[in-house]
Amino acid sequence: MRLFECQSCGNPVHFENAACLACGAHLGYLPAENRMVALQPDGPAFRSIARPEQHFLFCSNAEHDVCNWLVPEGGNAFCPACRFNRTVPDLTAPQNLDLWRRIEVAKRYVFYSILRWRLPVQDRLENPEHGLAFDFLADSQAPQGGGAVMTGHDNGLITLNISEADDAERERRRTSMNEPYRTLIGHFRHELGHYFWDTMVASDPQTLERCRAVFGDERQDYGQALQRHYAEGAPIDWQDAFISTYATAHPWEDFAETWAHYFHITDALETAAAFGIRTRPRLKEAADLAVSVDFDPYNAHSAQELIDAWVPLTVALNSVNRSMGQRDLYPFVLSQPVMEKLDFIHSLIHAGAEQQAERDMRWQTMCGPVMQAA
Repeated sequence: MRLFECQSCGNPVHFENAACLACGAHLGYLPAENRMVALQPDGPAFRSIARPEQHFLFCSNAEHDVCNWLVPEGGNAFCPACRFNRTVPDLTAPQNLDLWRRIEVAKRYVFYSILRWRLPVQDRLENPEHGLAFDFLADSQAPQGGGAVMTGHDNGLITLNISEADDAERERRRTSMNEPYRTLIGHFRHELGHYFWDTMVASDPQTLERCRAVFGDERQDYGQALQRHYAEGAPIDWQDAFISTYATAHPWEDFAETWAHYFHITDALETAAAFGIRTRPRLKEAADLAVSVDFDPYNAHSAQELIDAWVPLTVALNSVNRSMGQRDLYPFVLSQPVMEKLDFIHSLIHAGAEQQAERDMRWQTMCGPVMQAA
C-alpha cells in the first residue's frame, strides 16, 4: 500500500482516512487515479480542491461510514469494491455495523491490489452464474435452517462469516485450528484465489496444464481430500513444499494459499517502499539480510525480485515483533517449491500485453474514465 498525501495541505494521509487530521479537509479515494482526493462540498456532490472542475460522489455505502471511495458524478452508485456486495450484515443488530466496517476496510485493501494489476473481474450482472459476489452473514442468517455460516467460495460467490471481524472470536478460531496467521484480509485474498483460479486457470487449457505441473492435479476428490486433511493433518515435512498446512489439503487450496501470499508480499513491500524502509544489519556475517525496497513491487520483473526483498525484510520485522512480545509478523517459510509456485502466480497475474489491454478496458468500466493525474 502506498502512502498518500492531502491535496489541501500536503499532510501524509492513509488509505482508510475520510478526513485530513491536519487541515480537516474531506478525503476520498479515487480508484481511477490511485490517489486520495481532498474535497469541498458542492451541492449534492463534492468538488476536488486541487482540480475544481472535477466533481465526485461518495460510494453509496459511505452513508453507513463503511467506505471512503469516490465514484464519478452520474456514474455507478457503488464503488468498484462495494458493487460486488450481494448481502451485507443485518444492520438492525447494533454490533454488526462495526463488524461490517472492519470487513470493508480489509476488502478495499484487496481491491486496491486487484485494480493495480487490472485483474479481470465480472459481477453477477455480467455473469449471473459465475460472477463475483460477496455475502457477509451472521450465523443467524445461515441458509438452509440455520447453523454456522461457513466462510468459503462457490462459483464466484464468496461467503464470509462476519464473526471473523471480531478480534477475540477470530483469535479463538486461529488458536483452536493451530494456525499461525488468521486475518480478514487473509480470508479475502485466499477466497479470491479460488475465484481467479476459475477465471484465469480453469478457463485456459494450456494454463491449466502448467498449473497442474506446479500445484498438482485438482481433479482428485476435493471432499475426500479435506476429510483426510482434518482427520490426519499435514505431512510432517509439509514446509518443504507448501506455504501452510492448509495448502497441503488439495491443489485448489495450495493455489489459493499461494495466491494470498503473493498479495501479502507485494502489498507489504509497497508499504515498505512508501516509507523508505531498508535494513542494514551491523553484523558482518549478516550482509545477506541487507535490503532496500527501491522498486515498485506491483511491477516487479519476477517473483524472485519480490522474494529477494521480502525475506530480509521479514527477518527484521519478525525480530522487532519478538522484541515487543508479539508473534512473528510473517511466520512462514519460502522453500524452493513455494518460490516456484509464487513465480507461477506472478506469471499469471502479469499476463501478456493483449490480455493487459483487455484488462485496461474492464478496469475503466469498473472505475470510470481514467483522468490525467494532477
